[in-house]
Amino acid sequence: MNITRSTSQAGLAALLALGMSSASVAPLWQALPVQAQTFPRASRSSLRAGTVIPAAYQGAKRIILKRDETLPVTLTVIENVRNSRGAVLIPRGSRISGQLEPAGNGTQFVANKLILSKRDRQDISATSEVITRTEVVRKGNNDRIWQGALVGGAAAAVLSEVFGDIGLLEVIGGAGAGALGGWLLGRREKAEVIVIDAKRDLDLTLDSDLSIR
Repeated sequence: MNITRSTSQAGLAALLALGMSSASVAPLWQALPVQAQTFPRASRSSLRAGTVIPAAYQGAKRIILKRDETLPVTLTVIENVRNSRGAVLIPRGSRISGQLEPAGNGTQFVANKLILSKRDRQDISATSEVITRTEVVRKGNNDRIWQGALVGGAAAAVLSEVFGDIGLLEVIGGAGAGALGGWLLGRREKAEVIVIDAKRDLDLTLDSDLSIR
């Protein structure tokens, strides 16, 4: 009987101790502040890498250059570019300067400067798709390919070798008079050039996040 009573008293003491511990811990637990989990949010003035910027060259229908040629060009943004919240960060009509340069088996526009206004310029890292469309020009075949085109100086020299005196002065004026020194009139039967659709081939994709200042 004494053993049973001692056991019951020990169990009761343990339960009372547990209750006191729980009572003392509960206020501390309730007093701890609830920490809200935070996640990074996109800036209202930034565009994420991968954003597409619709762009075109507005001074010609097409751009013609040799595969290994580099040609400075300034593009025009043809649609408003918005961030994830719908705010316009790059308005239509903004300009992007850069150059067409050799890439793989073709050419690619590489942007370096975003021009939002005469005084508002900033660096940008964006590229077009690699353009590999080529055309072989021959005498008597497509000798009007340069009409309405911006022709790179090296490409103009090659075209003059095929067609002879073809009146390239207009396009050379926009592409660089240095092409005149390369004229070898009529010494080629054909030549291959890259042909870029100035309205459709030059959409750009941001290579890195862009923060608009």
